[in-house]
Amino acid sequence: MVAPLEVPLDPKVLEGLPQPPTITHESPKDYIVDPRENIVIRCEAKGKPHPSFSWTRNGTHFDIDKDPKVNMKPHSGTLVIDISGKDKAEAYEGVYQCTAHNEHGTAVSNNIVVRQSRSPLWSKESNPPFVVQEGASLVLKCRPPAGLPPPVIFWMDNNFQRLSLSRRVSQGLNGDLYFSNVEMSDSRSDYICYARFPRTQTIQQKQPITVRVVNMDAINETWPGFLNETDFFGDGQTEERRPSFQVPSGPSSSMMVLRGQLLEMECIAEGLPTPEITWSKVSGELPSNRATYLNFHKTLRIAVVTEADSGQYRCTAKNTLGSIHHVITVTVKAAPYWIEAPQNLVLAPREKGQLICRASGNPKPSVSWFMDGLPIHNAPEDSRRKVEGDTIMFEDVVSGSSAVYQCNASNEHGYLLANAFVNVLSEPPRMLTPPNKVYQVIMNQQAALECYSFGSPIPKITWFKENHTNAALEGDPYIFYDNGTLVIPVAQATNSGKYTCVALNMLGKSDNHVHLEVKEPTRILKQPEYKVVQRNRDVVFECPVKHDPSLIPTMIWLKDNGELPDDERFVVDSDSLTITKVTESDAGTYTCIMNTTLDQDSASADLRVVEVAYEQPDPPSDLELTDQKPRSVQLTWIPGDDHNSPIKRFLIQYEDSLHDRGSWHNLTEVPGTTTTAHLKLSPFVHYKFRVMALNDVGYSLPSPSSRHYKTRAAAPDVNPTGVEGLGTQPDNLVIHWKPLTGLQSNGPGLQYVVCWRQKYVDEDWHSVKVANVSKFTVQGTPTFTPYEVKVQAVNEHGSGPEPLPVTAYSGEDLPKAAPDNVQVQVINSTLAHVHWESVPLSSVRGHLKGYKVYYSRKGSLHNHSPHHSEQQVLTFSGNRTHGKLPGLHPFSRYALNVRVYNGRGEGPASSDEDFETPEGVPGHPAFLRVVNPSLDSLTLEWGPPHDRNGRLTGYTLKYQPVNNSNELGPLKEVTVAANETSFTLPNLKYSTRYKFYFNAKTQKGPGPTITQEAVTVIDEAMASRQVDIATQGWFIGLMCAIALLILVLLIVCFIKRNKGGKYPVKEKEDAHADPEIQPMKDEDCTFGEYSDHDDHKPLRGSRTPSNGTVKRDDSDDSLVDYGDGGDGQFNEDGSFIGQYSGRKERDTAECIESSEAPSPVNAMNSFV
Repeated sequence: MVAPLEVPLDPKVLEGLPQPPTITHESPKDYIVDPRENIVIRCEAKGKPHPSFSWTRNGTHFDIDKDPKVNMKPHSGTLVIDISGKDKAEAYEGVYQCTAHNEHGTAVSNNIVVRQSRSPLWSKESNPPFVVQEGASLVLKCRPPAGLPPPVIFWMDNNFQRLSLSRRVSQGLNGDLYFSNVEMSDSRSDYICYARFPRTQTIQQKQPITVRVVNMDAINETWPGFLNETDFFGDGQTEERRPSFQVPSGPSSSMMVLRGQLLEMECIAEGLPTPEITWSKVSGELPSNRATYLNFHKTLRIAVVTEADSGQYRCTAKNTLGSIHHVITVTVKAAPYWIEAPQNLVLAPREKGQLICRASGNPKPSVSWFMDGLPIHNAPEDSRRKVEGDTIMFEDVVSGSSAVYQCNASNEHGYLLANAFVNVLSEPPRMLTPPNKVYQVIMNQQAALECYSFGSPIPKITWFKENHTNAALEGDPYIFYDNGTLVIPVAQATNSGKYTCVALNMLGKSDNHVHLEVKEPTRILKQPEYKVVQRNRDVVFECPVKHDPSLIPTMIWLKDNGELPDDERFVVDSDSLTITKVTESDAGTYTCIMNTTLDQDSASADLRVVEVAYEQPDPPSDLELTDQKPRSVQLTWIPGDDHNSPIKRFLIQYEDSLHDRGSWHNLTEVPGTTTTAHLKLSPFVHYKFRVMALNDVGYSLPSPSSRHYKTRAAAPDVNPTGVEGLGTQPDNLVIHWKPLTGLQSNGPGLQYVVCWRQKYVDEDWHSVKVANVSKFTVQGTPTFTPYEVKVQAVNEHGSGPEPLPVTAYSGEDLPKAAPDNVQVQVINSTLAHVHWESVPLSSVRGHLKGYKVYYSRKGSLHNHSPHHSEQQVLTFSGNRTHGKLPGLHPFSRYALNVRVYNGRGEGPASSDEDFETPEGVPGHPAFLRVVNPSLDSLTLEWGPPHDRNGRLTGYTLKYQPVNNSNELGPLKEVTVAANETSFTLPNLKYSTRYKFYFNAKTQKGPGPTITQEAVTVIDEAMASRQVDIATQGWFIGLMCAIALLILVLLIVCFIKRNKGGKYPVKEKEDAHADPEIQPMKDEDCTFGEYSDHDDHKPLRGSRTPSNGTVKRDDSDDSLVDYGDGGDGQFNEDGSFIGQYSGRKERDTAECIESSEAPSPVNAMNSFV
């Protein structure tokens, strides 16, 4: 399937491309308008040519020309409806749909439902006072008028102050005011419900409601009056009570919400004390990232509802006397939503593509297709278009078949409408990247050379490099992207040069040149150093830099990542920064940054300003050893001068002159305030110690070393590490370990006791004592058997600690079982899936490494001849029972077997399993050549593909003429039967170059194409006739006679010239009266006028100038003018000859019939 062609946004490309209409802006589906303003229904579209617009209203054509109140904006489909005056917006309510049309198709908008915003008045009502017993519950109804859109409800008092809400007093989603229990402070006469209509920005209010809260004593005293004029709530002394729900009613309720909308559930309870509300989901968790609690936890809001939000939600109201539950069952339905919306499709002729309209919803939406606004089943039949459910497939598209397709996905909750055009374009490649663009990159960085192009079909991009043997670039180090970009991941100097990208499709080609310059990186050769400078001294930070000489560098210095102070004491040089007479404020971090246009490098150093200069401390001295014990000693020393920077710590090092003479090792560190260290030592070591001091500037030099201190030998403290066992043969076990160092030996005569015994078997340890080795081999072990091994260090003074055993295995042997039940499942022509049963672990006789599948091709199914290719193997690690075989040859017979392998090698092979691969596309034909060229035909011969990959169904031959400028002509296609190996193309143009594209086909499709070029024979009839005449004897004789005649005339002319003869005009005119000469003048374009100039004395009747040359501007059959002067000149005898010497234009015009170059044939024709 062809990927959609992306049309670039470059105006130079878009300007010349045809494009069906596309709706770019439209009013919302549910469009509520303000009745006080003009109605503007938007509809904007683009296309080439620009589309025209029309509208429907309530399903019928809306003739806007008949309504003076309705206008359409210029170059737009937007309607503007003037509702000033007596007209009302209500008169224009309805369902509108916009249509944008040009010669390439028709796009339609959504159905736009236009409704007028409404803010109706509150109905008149009388609100008697509410008398309620203290502690009882109460609900004040709001009942706002229904508006469009619905109003926003809130409660205020007479002073326009919002009523205070709390857990006890809250407003419901319907606007009612709920009291869980009333208090005496709730008595007031100005409970007013307000409704704000957002679209018209109007606010309306309900009549005030009076609430009187009384206790039982007050009610008893004034009972008759209350009965006459109030609504009374409460029927006795109010006591504390369990919660009960004011809303919703009953133990359960249900609600439906659409996917993507806002879900709001509320539970408002009354009770005394005031109940608390909690929420939970019966079967699952609340979506914490989308769930919020409002109205003092009485409302649960879930944003952007999904199907996963379906289920039961429990709200619980609880106070000290008990609790009550309500279960809300939520069902989530879904209006249609896109899974894959159709996308605009740009195709070239003969290509194929598809439009996919995939939507989901609950219930599942139905999909309908339209073409240019009409149901697709009413569109003209087109065999190249096939509708299958939510997909339209196009094959072998042709120019002129562009159209706009609409997809409508709808269910009971809504609909989706999408426009997608299919634009069939035939465009030769054109380059979008500016020509001769120069890319500069730093060495070892990535270089990306752009080659943006456009064409239909999509051009193939090929890159060339100058002085690269004219071969196309491919392979390392180049990476080629589909958009034409050439990437060199790590550019080197050798990659510099001129690159050419060529974009080619069947309609032509275009190229572009770019240049790559790879520059040396910018590097700071030496970083500036940390400086400690005394106040009022100068300091210099050096920052030498190396950069590419073609780049202009810029050095920038920063202080603490900011600009340098504006102070003349800071002097910036090309590679240094000097600060004179430093002060305490100059302390900080200084950074040098070397910038070029391509890269930069930076380095930093700190400056510390002190009253006095600091230096490294002097080395300690006078090292003494005291409190000497077998495994410890006390070292004391005298510190050196700290040079105004306190010593922070001392580092103590040692040398072991017995085992590692000349190497000093760190032993320990102590604080800078102490001069004594208690050192723990190892046995059998000849120690020497030294001390180094450290302050803020750095370490001192080492102190002189102490005298030797030798510790006595002892038994080892540790055993070897890294103990492991591994067999190298089926009957041995090699035990390895890491030997102890000389420092760890603790004494002379170091040896190792190697112990082993078979695991899980009741037997004694076997042991051997070895020295100066790090492994030992146990012979005669059973194959792949677990052992316990351990290694203990001993010397002349005793043994090391008891070691812990580790598990090891003796040597592996080859597996002795083959996998069973091998099966092959062929996936496609190049891939198969292999299954087998694993072997018993006891038969592996080693660590199971995996399985190997050996397979080989036995031959092709085409000719059934055996063809044993080299056996291939695929390895599958671990205890696998299946694997995939990629890269198979289509239409072939294969055999395979499976083997298990361990660390030793492979086991026996399973029985061979044969399988066959299905057909694939064929390889390219073996060859293509042109034979027997003629004037109007060419014969092509070819060889069948070496890799047929199936049964050939035929060949496809495409050809097109190529002119002298390599421009390609129209492409033609011919289908050839599979059993043919030659084909003759008739009715071709003679002397014309043709390019051929040839490929084979199977049932799976066409294979790769090979190309060839050839030229038809030129028309040699005229050339052959000329050659034949020129070789005739009579012609040679005639030419010799003419040459002799010319020679005689030249001699006579020379004699006459020497005698000073003159040729008056009259004589020349008389000469032209000769009937033998006149026709030659009139018909053969010879001149009949001569001048008697000394330099030009013509011979009468001559057809050749006196100098023997012919002007190339005149016809070969005419003579040139002999006069060389301008108009109005006179000859030697005073005759006026301007009319005779300036007539070249006339003669040339009369002789235009012969324009060929001089040749013997033309000369012969002049005299015939």
